[in-house]
Amino acid sequence: PGIVSAGGPEDADPSDYDLIVLAMQEPQYRVPAVKDLLSRVGASGRPCMSIMNMPPLSFLRRIPAVDGEAVRGCYTDASVWDNVDPSLITLCSPDPQAFRPPEEKCNVLQVGLPTNFKAARFESDDHTAILRKLEEDIQGIHYNIVGKEVELPVKLRVHDSVFVPLAKWCMLLAGNYRCVQAKEMIPIREAVHTNLDTSESLYNWVADLCVSLGGDHADLVPFEKYAKAALSLQKPSSAARALVAKAPYIERVDKLVQALAESRGMQSDEVDRTVELVDGWLARNREEAA
Repeated sequence: PGIVSAGGPEDADPSDYDLIVLAMQEPQYRVPAVKDLLSRVGASGRPCMSIMNMPPLSFLRRIPAVDGEAVRGCYTDASVWDNVDPSLITLCSPDPQAFRPPEEKCNVLQVGLPTNFKAARFESDDHTAILRKLEEDIQGIHYNIVGKEVELPVKLRVHDSVFVPLAKWCMLLAGNYRCVQAKEMIPIREAVHTNLDTSESLYNWVADLCVSLGGDHADLVPFEKYAKAALSLQKPSSAARALVAKAPYIERVDKLVQALAESRGMQSDEVDRTVELVDGWLARNREEAA
């Protein structure tokens, strides 16, 4: 067994670790103590794996077709990524739907959709070997529950393509962000299945954007598979719930996709509508907090 420890960002020494996992939402990295820690992470030369929905700006710089400067405005504070070397960061497509039930203690995490974390390899073979060892070890874990042997329901899968993690963008734009309505939030299931044709069209439009950036349709998840999974997602997305909870900032993958599409000469009325709705909620939340 390994050793688990906990501490504040001021206490962490990145050089003590072989792999650093970025598991908070993007706006949280602007907090001064966390921003300082991320700068020290960059200086340490240690590899980082992000499981954020919003891809770290450093990761996007691994994609030649992406102009990192053109999308800085999509981040709460893009400068937090300036000291993180693109060659030392990778991204997972965090497909499992996990959230903290508000009625439970803070260390209780509920997984609503047990699927896999799909990670792109690092540029370095040595750093990628760390991911593959994690993948192998997680695959080998078994638990005995009431006399029945079960595997971990969520696994890590390592892929050679840097575009595999972008598969989540299609899901986020067709489902998660469309939970946001003018006056209320709706479950992901309703956002996807109320008008399945519109959802499929939007999903495939985002897939085409990923392909235009250099990806392959084989890197992505077919809409039919996502639509089936969405049937079990009976709560609004974490982004939608954060807006209702008066959050002044949330991850803006919707805005990032809009900006990247504009750079490729692409446009979607549905994406524009979503961005406008999210902008409106955030503006009201910030006004109330002022």
